Amino acid sequence: MSQLPAAPLRIIIADDQASVREGLVLLLGMLPDIEVVAAAADGQQALDLVAEHHPDVILLDLHMPVLDGIQATRTLTAEHPEVAIVILTTYADDTSVLAALRGGARSYLTKDADRADIARALHGAARGLSVMDPTVQATLLAAAGTGSTPLRNEPRDLPDGLTPREAEILALIARGMTNPEIAQALVLSNHTVKSHINRIFAKTGSRDRVAATQYAQAHSLQ
Repeated sequence: MSQLPAAPLRIIIADDQASVREGLVLLLGMLPDIEVVAAAADGQQALDLVAEHHPDVILLDLHMPVLDGIQATRTLTAEHPEVAIVILTTYADDTSVLAALRGGARSYLTKDADRADIARALHGAARGLSVMDPTVQATLLAAAGTGSTPLRNEPRDLPDGLTPREAEILALIARGMTNPEIAQALVLSNHTVKSHINRIFAKTGSRDRVAATQYAQAHSLQ
């Protein structure tokens, strides 16, 4: 019995430059395994479209009007943790890179990336993986070498594709905290905490909080 083909990856593209935005929609929309469900011209529009369409991944520029990409990343991570964030921007300075990754972005590419690189990053992010282009990797290494504050628990350093926020919540579960207590401690809504926990259970193969606690102990995530 043949398997049904996998559903295409549903993405939103956010870039304030119309020519870039329309070009990305055209290029990525031609791929059979990607469906562009919407395109935004600023950060606030990106948030509104994510709430409306619930994509798998958003491809996000950093410097946009109304709401910039850094703040949009932080808000998306807090309100829509199930949506993976891939940054695509012209900026690869350490301030931009670190702010985006700390804000919750899963991958970071510069606009030198070609369509295959972007598609690979989108699919990887949807699976919980981090993809950095060589320029960004060099920036991170240089920042580390000059003593800049390192990233806390980079996603690729965590087991089974856990994000830093998921690892943080898993540690609180292991301490016996309830969902409302976690929400209060991290200044998140109960809905957001529940979404994070569902993803944690799926990634760690945990059926309940006891199993999740055992996982946290086994991986030193307490």
